[in-house]
Amino acid sequence: MTKNLQNKLLYHLNFLKSIGYEYGQNLNFKNSNTEQVRLPDDIKQLEELVKNCHLCQLSKYRENVLFGSGNINSNIMFLKESPTISEDEVDAFYVGKSGELLKNMIEKVLKVPCETVYITNIVKCISPNSEIKAEHVNNCKAYLDKQIELVKPKLLVILGESVYRHFTSDNTAFSEIRGKVIPNNDLDIICTYEPSFLLRNPSSKGEAYEDLLKIKAIMEQM
Repeated sequence: MTKNLQNKLLYHLNFLKSIGYEYGQNLNFKNSNTEQVRLPDDIKQLEELVKNCHLCQLSKYRENVLFGSGNINSNIMFLKESPTISEDEVDAFYVGKSGELLKNMIEKVLKVPCETVYITNIVKCISPNSEIKAEHVNNCKAYLDKQIELVKPKLLVILGESVYRHFTSDNTAFSEIRGKVIPNNDLDIICTYEPSFLLRNPSSKGEAYEDLLKIKAIMEQM
């Protein structure tokens, strides 16, 4: 910045001050997130809060917020990455091809109605290019943590490698952890393939079926 430009800027600032403008401390919006706000202990109130969230740019693209669905007292929670186009359009889980496949996985293999388990996304809004960034996950993290705290599941079924990475920050090869029970504080985790992956790779459905049988056995012991 040249000396002449500096003088012009100072003159302008002094003029604004002379007509009543006051200057305070800079506001730090970078660190403004859900961790600075006490989240409600009622899941319906939490859902209303999340539905009015505009912490990241994904809020610009959504039709609906896919907060969660099912039994809030369930021992088992399913965790997806983000809403699909179909889910965003109709404001419901288990729609579209991947949603229908997941419904079949739960009802035909686990032998329980979808309404008896709880399902949510790690990111509550749709991404226009299906790219979920770390900032999106971080902005939704406190919401997900609170959901887990309120639902109190005993088993978290993680659908897909990317969800596992986002949730745990663990870089272990997915082939090594898929189908294994992983203790995580008071919550056990088990990973399997996401339905959209199975639609693209039907040869992996046999492995997913084995994972579901393990989940079913765990559920029967709860």
